[in-house]
Amino acid sequence: MNPPPDGTAPPIVLTRRRINLIFSALLAGMLVAALDQTIVSTSMPTIVGELGGVSHMAWVTTAYLLATTLVMPVYGKFGDLWGRRTLFLVAIGLFTVASVGAALAPDFTWFVVWRGVQGLGGGGLMILSQAIIADIVPARERARYMGPIGALFGLSAVAGPLVGGFFTDTAALGWEWCFWINVPVGVGAFLIGWFALSLPRRRSTTPLDVAGIVALSATTTSLVLFTDLGGSDGWTDPWTLALAAAFVVCAVVFVLVERRAVEPIVPLTLFRNPTFVVATAMGMAVGLGMFSAIAFMPTFLQMSSGLSAANSGLLMLPMTAGIILTIQSSAAVILRTGRYKRFTVAGVAVILATMVWMTTLTGGTSLWVIGAMFFALGCGLGLIMQNVVLAAQNAVPATQIGTATSTNNYFREVGATLGVAVFGTLFTSRLAENLTGALTANAPQAAAAGITSPDTLVPSAVEAAGDPLRTAIVDAYADSLAPVFWYLVPILAVALLLSFLLREIPLAEHAGMVARGEAVESEEELATLLRSGAQAAVPAPEPTLHGPRDDDQLRV
Repeated sequence: MNPPPDGTAPPIVLTRRRINLIFSALLAGMLVAALDQTIVSTSMPTIVGELGGVSHMAWVTTAYLLATTLVMPVYGKFGDLWGRRTLFLVAIGLFTVASVGAALAPDFTWFVVWRGVQGLGGGGLMILSQAIIADIVPARERARYMGPIGALFGLSAVAGPLVGGFFTDTAALGWEWCFWINVPVGVGAFLIGWFALSLPRRRSTTPLDVAGIVALSATTTSLVLFTDLGGSDGWTDPWTLALAAAFVVCAVVFVLVERRAVEPIVPLTLFRNPTFVVATAMGMAVGLGMFSAIAFMPTFLQMSSGLSAANSGLLMLPMTAGIILTIQSSAAVILRTGRYKRFTVAGVAVILATMVWMTTLTGGTSLWVIGAMFFALGCGLGLIMQNVVLAAQNAVPATQIGTATSTNNYFREVGATLGVAVFGTLFTSRLAENLTGALTANAPQAAAAGITSPDTLVPSAVEAAGDPLRTAIVDAYADSLAPVFWYLVPILAVALLLSFLLREIPLAEHAGMVARGEAVESEEELATLLRSGAQAAVPAPEPTLHGPRDDDQLRV
């Protein structure tokens, strides 16, 4: 088969078989990242206890989320410029190597460092997977792929805590195997991607926006560190104020740099699109409120309920059921009707109501009630997590799919990072104070049980301590966690308001690669194209954004 007369490579034919092969590679990559998150969650109390970092527990999650957030815009823009296949394989490789480092970490500091490196790979896996799906599947049909993706995350939510709990509770293995298991999974995902991920490569002579990348990284880092230190050392502490000033300066520099950049890492023109702005702001608000709550619930369950890591993982089952139920049912309706806004509104409303409910948690709350809370959280998450990205992708030209996807996810992860930092700081600072009081009030029993410091406290020691020390520690965890949920309620209320403001644009009929002229939908179209020697059989690429325009002209 000869290429077109202009010397360019012939377009790829997006047959159903090719789409399914590419999608299988994406699922393998997403499984690596999703499984790691849930495996670690139930093992976290033991990990930080053994490595001596209970009072700095929030840094484990913050490091991963911060690294993920920093690289998202880079993966999105580079994918738009050069293609996404090589970047996807690099992300898998980074994640796998960092897993080895985390398993071999000699102390808490190195463990946090390697979790950050894992985030550098994990951010690419999530962004590139979403962008590639938009490349190969039209927006309206994208809904049918939400079911398998939801099932994947549901599987990870079930298998991860169970496997992580099993490793942690098995003396012959230990928590290190929560990371060793990523190695064969990562290698398998890499091989699947190498052979199945057939995507076009692009050439670009546009100079890289290095200054923009540096400025954005500095802005994000200073913001996260500001919230972290503000919660622990006080908002008027000199270092906290210095970081606040650094954030303002870096943000201003970033905007100035992006206005002058030839190919900005985050085009400011995106923010002239009201639909994209609302979808992105809503994702940020939900990320701030939702994921900060999920991050610390397994710790609460293990300490307050006296469950092992494996058994606390079983309580994630209701959340998994909620995710699968709502993501599959909403996908079926979107595929049939093309309407998605109603699900974003319902999802935020469910999450908000559940967050209020979770403020009633105590050490004596029954496991049935906690399971019902998890189910409600899963229902809300399943209704919103894919639809916000769909709305953002559908609001921009096909040439900006990767950038729009990464920017939307970037602000959601900024929200999640800030939420975990602020929520975690509030929780751990209250926890350190409450635990110190509990140990001091029961000093003889604590000494006999070998519990000498809150930083080295592990669930097994709490369970073996006996009353009244055990009850005092459980109450300390409950009194530290539950009231903090009230801080998330106003944020989710803002997200609910934004969901009503979201404008619903008709879903696009062509996949991104087809709209850009890189693919056709059948062999017949390709044969016609090659015979004519022209691009007439392929829909013309849509224009990039240069200013305000009607949303209907911005469909992918």
